[in-house]
Amino acid sequence: MKPSPSKLVVRTAVEADAVSIAELSARVYKNMAPYTAPVIRGQINNFPEGVFVALYDDEVVGYCATLRVREERVFRDHTWKQVTGGGYGSTHDPDGDWLYGYEVFVDPARRRLRIGDRLYKERRSLCQHYRLKGIVICGRLPLLSKRIKKVGTPEKYVEAVLNKEIKDPTFSFQRRQDFEFIRVIPEYLPVDRASLGYAALMTWRNPEVGVDDPQTMAPSTRMPGTVRVATVQYQQRGIKSFEEFEQIVTYFVDVTGDYKADFVLFPELFTLQLLSIENEEVPAEEAIGKLSDYTEKIIDLFRTLAIRFNVNIIAGSHPTRTSDGDIRNICYVCLRDGSVHSQAKIHPTPDEKYWWNIEGGDELNAIPTDCGPIGVLICYDSEFPELGRHLTDQGANILFVPFCTAERQGYLRVRYSSQARAVENQCYVVLAGNVGNLPRVHNMDIQYGQSCILTPCDFFFARDGIAADTTPNVETVAIADLRMDALNQARNHGSVRNRNDRRHELYGVQWRGKGRRSHSKEFD
Repeated sequence: MKPSPSKLVVRTAVEADAVSIAELSARVYKNMAPYTAPVIRGQINNFPEGVFVALYDDEVVGYCATLRVREERVFRDHTWKQVTGGGYGSTHDPDGDWLYGYEVFVDPARRRLRIGDRLYKERRSLCQHYRLKGIVICGRLPLLSKRIKKVGTPEKYVEAVLNKEIKDPTFSFQRRQDFEFIRVIPEYLPVDRASLGYAALMTWRNPEVGVDDPQTMAPSTRMPGTVRVATVQYQQRGIKSFEEFEQIVTYFVDVTGDYKADFVLFPELFTLQLLSIENEEVPAEEAIGKLSDYTEKIIDLFRTLAIRFNVNIIAGSHPTRTSDGDIRNICYVCLRDGSVHSQAKIHPTPDEKYWWNIEGGDELNAIPTDCGPIGVLICYDSEFPELGRHLTDQGANILFVPFCTAERQGYLRVRYSSQARAVENQCYVVLAGNVGNLPRVHNMDIQYGQSCILTPCDFFFARDGIAADTTPNVETVAIADLRMDALNQARNHGSVRNRNDRRHELYGVQWRGKGRRSHSKEFD
């Protein structure tokens, strides 16, 4: 039996985690005294909502602790022991207007899973939940002791790091998390000999309370209440190995991870590129059978990338032989917690049926994610209004449409239909298509693609109902921040209110499912 897939989750810590957290601290802090379980319990009990733990396959692999403090206290010079009550978090002030992050560490063996990004995200969410002014941290300077003779002072050291003359892993990570350097604090943690006891006072200001001007924020910074989506316009070209394919897709996932995307979408049937490895023309039916043999490797690859780069991946679609022997065109959705979902194409095109004997699926369900339910409509499925309605009725606010079209007319059928789904269901629709060509692969000899991110058409959204667009037939990535609250505003207060104005007493959508008959007067 194949082992169950790995899962990475972040949740609030509980007392039962204390021993495991203390053991992890001993693996992390080789040159400083690790935490004991009683100290960890104190941190948890003093501010239960502010302490988080990351679990990978139910093993503790990351931890962070925070408390609330008043502004007049935190911006004065202070020590770690003073601000944390000796590490127990007993100084937590329920009326404090700033969140103070005083501990974060990650299992050294799991550093490539971006666990730190996830823990910092939880801190930001907590800060916004309580409507605090921002987050304050005093970050270590772990290379200071080695560079102090060269730079002269801690301030000069930080200046060199900011100018990218010195690479400091901790300070640079915190800068990538949008923290602003304020000043160096002396004698913050004397036992931290690598930092010579110094720390960098840094802040992240909560944009929800009006501290930051959005126009001054860094490109990777998003406004609160948004979901960041990315779409990959993928270049089809010949490759020599599966490892080359893995290298290409890893690049795109890495890029979108750096931009802190919540979702990245790949095109329909983009895995047909794997048929070019043998560089010979293979009969279509035989080729699809060969391609199906890659299914487990494809799933494992994208599951690993989703966890490693902290992004939910809608992995286009891939021809898969199912347990009943049929070939289906299936989209695998690999979430960043390690779980995997699948959605088969409901309506194969005439070419898919003729060339590859692809059969249609018979289930269409919204997929739960950490950003709310989503839905997948593979290419031709977007041209059937009932399917979009069925998914949004289940709560999906974003529909992902991986497509594969050979020429402009086919592309426009998908695009215009997707725009209609966005308008009639007052939801977002994301499209990703192939470009380039695979001359020796049947039905993939030419491509036309213009990937985009579409919105409803109303004052709450981008002009023309387009949040992001791409240049046709050029490999690229498009990214947009989608406001979930704008959907609610449009549905309840928009110029038109398609969702609320439906005449349910006259019509509706009912999913019958395979082999079931309905005598309802509703259409399906």
